[in-house]
Amino acid sequence: MDKKEGYVVVKGSVAYVPQQAWVQNATLEDNIIFGRELSESRYKRVIEACALLPDIEILPSGDKTEIGEKGVNLSGGQKQRVSLARAVYCNADVYLLDDPLSAVDAHVGKHIFEKVIGPKGLLKNKTRVLVTHAINYLPQMDTILVMTDGEISEMGSYQELLEQDGAFAEFLRTYANAEQTMESSDTNSPSAKEGKPIENGGLVNEAPGKLIHRQLSNSSTYSRDTGKPQSSTADLQKPLAEKNSWKLTEADTAKTGRVKASVYWEYMKAIGLCMSFLAIFLFMCNHIASLSSNYWLSLWTDDPVINGTQQNTTLRLGVYGALGISQGIAVFGYSMVVSIGGIFASRHLHLNLLHNVLRSPMSFFERTPSGNLVNRFSKEIDTIDSTIPPIIKMFMGSTFNVIGACIIILLATPIAAVIIPPLGLVYFFVQRFYVATSRQLKRLESVSRSPVYSHFNETLLGVSVIRAFQEQRRFIRQNDIKVDENQKAYYPSIVANRWLAVRLEYVGNCIVLFAALFAVIARNKLSAGLVGLSVSYSLQITAYLNWLVRMSSELETNIVAVERVKEYSEMEKEAEWSIEQTAPGSSWPQEGKVEFRGYGLRYREDLDLVLKNINVTINGGEKIGIVGRTGAGKSSLTLGLFRINEAAEGEIIIDGVNIAKIGLHDLRFKITIIPQDPVLFSGSLRMNLDPFDRHSDEDIWRSLELAHLKNFVSSLPDKLNHECAEGGENLSVGQRQLVCLARALLRKSKILVLDEATAAVDLETDKLIQSTIKSQFEECTVLTIAHRLNTIMDYTRVLVLERGEVVECGTPDQLLQEKGIFYSMAKDSGLV
Repeated sequence: MDKKEGYVVVKGSVAYVPQQAWVQNATLEDNIIFGRELSESRYKRVIEACALLPDIEILPSGDKTEIGEKGVNLSGGQKQRVSLARAVYCNADVYLLDDPLSAVDAHVGKHIFEKVIGPKGLLKNKTRVLVTHAINYLPQMDTILVMTDGEISEMGSYQELLEQDGAFAEFLRTYANAEQTMESSDTNSPSAKEGKPIENGGLVNEAPGKLIHRQLSNSSTYSRDTGKPQSSTADLQKPLAEKNSWKLTEADTAKTGRVKASVYWEYMKAIGLCMSFLAIFLFMCNHIASLSSNYWLSLWTDDPVINGTQQNTTLRLGVYGALGISQGIAVFGYSMVVSIGGIFASRHLHLNLLHNVLRSPMSFFERTPSGNLVNRFSKEIDTIDSTIPPIIKMFMGSTFNVIGACIIILLATPIAAVIIPPLGLVYFFVQRFYVATSRQLKRLESVSRSPVYSHFNETLLGVSVIRAFQEQRRFIRQNDIKVDENQKAYYPSIVANRWLAVRLEYVGNCIVLFAALFAVIARNKLSAGLVGLSVSYSLQITAYLNWLVRMSSELETNIVAVERVKEYSEMEKEAEWSIEQTAPGSSWPQEGKVEFRGYGLRYREDLDLVLKNINVTINGGEKIGIVGRTGAGKSSLTLGLFRINEAAEGEIIIDGVNIAKIGLHDLRFKITIIPQDPVLFSGSLRMNLDPFDRHSDEDIWRSLELAHLKNFVSSLPDKLNHECAEGGENLSVGQRQLVCLARALLRKSKILVLDEATAAVDLETDKLIQSTIKSQFEECTVLTIAHRLNTIMDYTRVLVLERGEVVECGTPDQLLQEKGIFYSMAKDSGLV
């Protein structure tokens, strides 16, 4: 790199691996190749070096397995390895690696460093810029840059930095021992010598002919990092054909056939039944007044003229004026009712949709692409908002116009009764033939719009990676293809509309012909006024019938939006948010005692238990570490505690209250979690820290100080009013994690769950966070899923999970003396 003032010039192509890995909703192979030509030999070397080979062997369809949107079916470590494999495969000249090893533990990190990043790895001849908190890799670096407050404070090789004896040398002396011990223990551990494959930090035990370690798949267990589905042993033994038929993401589907009457009834109920029938009544009044005024006018023309003056003029004029005024009142009335009713219906359906989506279980969001939700909340609601009310108004108007015209024609020329029914049948069949096509085209257009939204959202999330790999053209082309697919359903709807117009005009002209013909035949028996009224209405009925057929078709076509919104109201829902009869007191839980009594958990009714026979009592104020290999059930335990998944057997008791008997809000408001993937929303920093506005600024600043964020927030121009981007993108991953910690400090719940909450921060900050948790949550029950075992070595007790069961439980010292699973994990981490 040649550095110039103000910017950096990079010679050669660049590959970028972000700290928060981005994966595409495509197959695993497509995510790694990323638009490039497949080279079998390089592909195999890359997936083996990035420790992906065991995963690919176990996935339902191998490397052809679909990766869900945002990688929902991958753990954090697996997403990071896929992201790294993508960069390695592209064979660029310069590699920018933003802490890609933070999401994997010691074994996998060492394997990846040796096989990929290190001096003997696949990238040995490339320029590699590695951002890392893992100081055990520093001795193998050519140059180390130490950053402090956005500036390079020290620079040199590992030995040079030690000889400078600066702040970083002191830091190395403090933290390097454990890391170097860990490195040597990795080399000397029996598992490393035996050469067993490694999977995301957990060894894959090999028995003759089969794998018996739980690995990633479509169901049965949840992964260590994010609680995403993994497979059980039984799943691994399924026939390959059955595995290949597995599909993770549920694409948006189009219904077939006529729209059910229940959909129209649902829309009427959304408007309000009283308002719906009032609108129909006002439409009827308007058209009765319109027909009466025209009929009255025809009678007026037949009045005799005596001495040049027409008789009964005052009476005729008064009645005609009254009918006109009543017609105007009716028009104003139904216009107001339909418009206001449309607003009521749209508001009701939108709130109902929002409520139903928010009540859906987590499994719904994992299998449903975001485009499906965006489509319903945008285009479908827009159709209900602005398209359906005018169509209803025109449909009702056309209906009464046609009925009125038929009545007038039949009164004037009764012989027309011979021809009107057959022509009416022709209209009906043309309309049904058109609607069957138009309705389905509308459904196909709605369904094909969802992938456009999904792809656009996915592109925005990965825009930095896409630009770094110079794949903008390919993603623009993919977007164009999806838009074209959407337009394929839209263009035929215009063609079908023109087909309808030709046939309606033909049948309408037939009605005009017969009305005029019958009027001429019966000219001696009819008054001039009635003949004129009949012919004028027959001329108008063409337009009326055209509009009736068109509006009835448009109504059935657009009511599909209500059908698609209503579809989400029929989904499975979570338990009740609040149950008054069993709601615990406001001070619950006072002690924070948690009891698992014969607890078991499964993710679907047709799957085996992933947690079974959990019998543990956690006293109030205890600090519990939860450890175990990949797929052991650690995250599943916390999912059960929050009732993200309901218990299959047994129960969880918190301070004497069975959590299955109370509302979800009553439970979840009383427990705080700091997740591995920090969650922030668009809005001010204050809103993210105190979303319910329950705390003073003084309390918020105090929590920021304890979370070691006070200096950073104080340096911001807007302080607490600093606007956070969507997902907190304008903050670093570590800062987002600290914001989540500050949020937890504000709530000060009696029960705190930490799900590998410090994985993204450096060792020094991790130490400060742990000291804050110990001092500020001294009287609280703390459950920690540990990534770095040194953070739980002074905890009250440690739970060791293996295949969904508690296999060891005791103080860290006791478990180390027993030399079981915990001892081997501590040894692997260099703690013994």
